[in-house]
Amino acid sequence: MFCGFCNDADCHHQHAFTLLNLDFIFTRPSNFKQGFKGIMLAGFILLLKCSLSSTSVVEYELNTHKICSTVPLLALAMLPTGAKETQLRESNSQKVHPQPMEEAMNQNPEAMETLISKIFTNISSLKSAYIQLQAAHTPYDPDKIHTADKLVISELKNLSELKHFYRENNPKPVCVSPQDSRLAAEIQEQQSLLKTYEVMVKKFQSEIQNKDSEIHQLQQQIEEASQKRAKLEKNLKLRGLSTKESEDENGFFPVDLTPDLFTSTVEAAAKAIHDFSKPLINMMKAAGWDLDAAANSIEPDVVYAKRAHKKYAFESYICQRMFSGFEQESFSVKSDNITVTKESFFHQFLALREMDPLDMLGQNPDSIFGKFCRSKYLVVVHPKMEASFFGNLDQRNYVMGGGHPRTPFYQAFLKLTKSIWLLHRLAYSFEPNVKVFQVKGGSEFSDVYMESVVKNLIMDDNDEKPKVGLMVMPGFWIGGSVIQSKVYLSGMKVAE
Repeated sequence: MFCGFCNDADCHHQHAFTLLNLDFIFTRPSNFKQGFKGIMLAGFILLLKCSLSSTSVVEYELNTHKICSTVPLLALAMLPTGAKETQLRESNSQKVHPQPMEEAMNQNPEAMETLISKIFTNISSLKSAYIQLQAAHTPYDPDKIHTADKLVISELKNLSELKHFYRENNPKPVCVSPQDSRLAAEIQEQQSLLKTYEVMVKKFQSEIQNKDSEIHQLQQQIEEASQKRAKLEKNLKLRGLSTKESEDENGFFPVDLTPDLFTSTVEAAAKAIHDFSKPLINMMKAAGWDLDAAANSIEPDVVYAKRAHKKYAFESYICQRMFSGFEQESFSVKSDNITVTKESFFHQFLALREMDPLDMLGQNPDSIFGKFCRSKYLVVVHPKMEASFFGNLDQRNYVMGGGHPRTPFYQAFLKLTKSIWLLHRLAYSFEPNVKVFQVKGGSEFSDVYMESVVKNLIMDDNDEKPKVGLMVMPGFWIGGSVIQSKVYLSGMKVAE
């Protein structure tokens, strides 16, 4: 093979062998990364030798064998071990002329300095193009890979043109002064560095986008987990169990267990009794009941100040049946012998307080609250009463069968049972328990333990103390305080 560097067919083709290796690696991006550093050094020395050899024909001929014996050592570092040994043997057999390389470099130092600047600039550009090619693989982008590949090829062509220009035409690659050439080379090198930084910035931006995508996916997973958590907490509420939602960050309940909370719950229960008595009385009227006789049958010895006050007899009827068994921890409802704690009672209170009772019973009709609702309905609504209201006992039979009908009357009753159940759960949340007390008809009125539901009643002209006719709402002992029982006083007059 004829050597393209020294124009000598007797140099054992060391230059040509090196160029073949360079061309093989330069034109194949897959091999480019492995040989990048060695190739750049080899290319630099090869071009340096070419520039020296182009000073004159005579000097070139004298130094031919010196060049041929030096360049193969650079290519040798890139060869396998066996090939290296062969190359060393061939290299040692060649003749070396005594003229040193420094003499050739000193003949035209400015041209040599310009050449070196050009080579370094070309190497910087080639490095920038390679970084772009590398960045185009992560993430894989065929268009960017094609563009970067063109840049690499272009820089390699520039390197080759620089070599041939110095070898065949003129030692000076450009017609401008060496100072201008160095300045232009520095500018081009800085531009290449700028391109490198731009590629790195784009790579970082791509990584940021990937991180943003990961963050978005994690946020979606958190949202899905929160939805699942809410469903689980709802199921726990339906079973009357404790939930994390009932606790704040410090592990305490967001609602404080105070006497004021219990007092407000007592007032809500009294209002629920009053509210349910209205549809009950209306259905009695619609069914043709004698309300006077019905009121007298509840408590026959009561003397009412006004006929309208007989409504308190029906409230008393509801109260007595709803609070039956209140002093028991189980509230007269059979359970599965589950041991309950003060904390558990309060959890159940919090869980049911914000829920619709019908929704809870729809998902868990056989819960302890569901059993309580069924038992109290069968006690409050007598079979004869229901038959007169609806003409049949279908609703009663449905309740006895374990169901909870969605009729307006039963829904009104569920509001009542919810308020009484909440009051019981809350009463057993305190330590010690809240105690309930009831007032029997005919008892002497005490303004310490009792409160009249009618405020404008006065005594007759006698010295007797007022007597209790009906208890509309029981009283409670909570700690050292008393919540008064609500009563209707018998034998009183309405103040004018």
